[in-house]
Amino acid sequence: MTSQITIAGIEIKPGENKKIQLPVANLYTDTDMCIPVHIMRAKKPGPTLFVSAAVHGDELNGIEIIRRVMNKPGLKLTRGTLIAVPMVNVYGVLNQSRYLPDRRDLNRCFPGSPKGSLAARLAHTFLTEIVAYCDYGIDLHTGAIHRSNLPQIRANLKDPETLELAKAFGVPVLLNANLRDGSLRQAAVENDTRILLYEAGQALRFDEFSIRAGVKGVMNILSSLGMVRKRRQRKTSVEPFVANRSDWVRGNASGLVHEYAQLGAMVEAGDVLASIHSPMGDKLSEVTASRSGIVIGKQNIPLVQEGDAMFHIAYFGEDAVDVAENIEQLQEDLAIPPHDET
Repeated sequence: MTSQITIAGIEIKPGENKKIQLPVANLYTDTDMCIPVHIMRAKKPGPTLFVSAAVHGDELNGIEIIRRVMNKPGLKLTRGTLIAVPMVNVYGVLNQSRYLPDRRDLNRCFPGSPKGSLAARLAHTFLTEIVAYCDYGIDLHTGAIHRSNLPQIRANLKDPETLELAKAFGVPVLLNANLRDGSLRQAAVENDTRILLYEAGQALRFDEFSIRAGVKGVMNILSSLGMVRKRRQRKTSVEPFVANRSDWVRGNASGLVHEYAQLGAMVEAGDVLASIHSPMGDKLSEVTASRSGIVIGKQNIPLVQEGDAMFHIAYFGEDAVDVAENIEQLQEDLAIPPHDET
């Protein structure tokens, strides 16, 4: 961990806790736009971890995850630095949109440029002011509009240390995902920052199960890195499993959808996932699983155009039954009263 951290021209010294507004680019109304950043530093040196949310402006679960983590009673770092960024794409959050005003996807614009488009400038600012200091990162996401994701970690699981971090997060599904050009993950890896991408829930909605799993996961990572005191936890049978492949099952007709497979369900090859009907009630087709696996994502809107992605299935081979059981176990573990944010 670097001993000196300066963000937006403000130095944060060991032992300090600061909230900073990181300037990006003004709107054409001459309105200042800033990224809110919360930095917590222990007196003892250690790893530097960033936790970011709303890279896509309509993905709100991560904002609440960060709020709960940073306001956890008794949260105190024993070593290292935690940099929390609840809204990276503040423009998208204002507009309740995945994209920036220039219609670009921020997660395809890294490493960006200080003299490029709005998206390029925002990417460059986040990379140079935040990621450049960090040894590790957790980027919080949800499914896109009208889609839900089961809590899952996506990362380069071929890297042993990243794999151990992914396991420590504490969700049953780990997806070995290749780096995409222009993504925050790719830029972070090129900065020698190991990063996990947490996917859970849907856009423009708070999903309590996904939020609880995310809060628990972030705290697990802080504990795994030795940044907070390890707490004695109740033992559970939840165990992570790695999927090296996943596919979307697509609609084979256009019409109204009656779905049968839910998130987290184990399906066998040939199982009917949904049926598609005409507005007059005629059954047009059935959508079936081509292989056995676990449903880790699905569309929510009951309308489909032929070729639309409907069900995202991850393949675990003979471990699929164990994965399904561990998903149920996680749901039981996190089934606590809504007012309890622990």
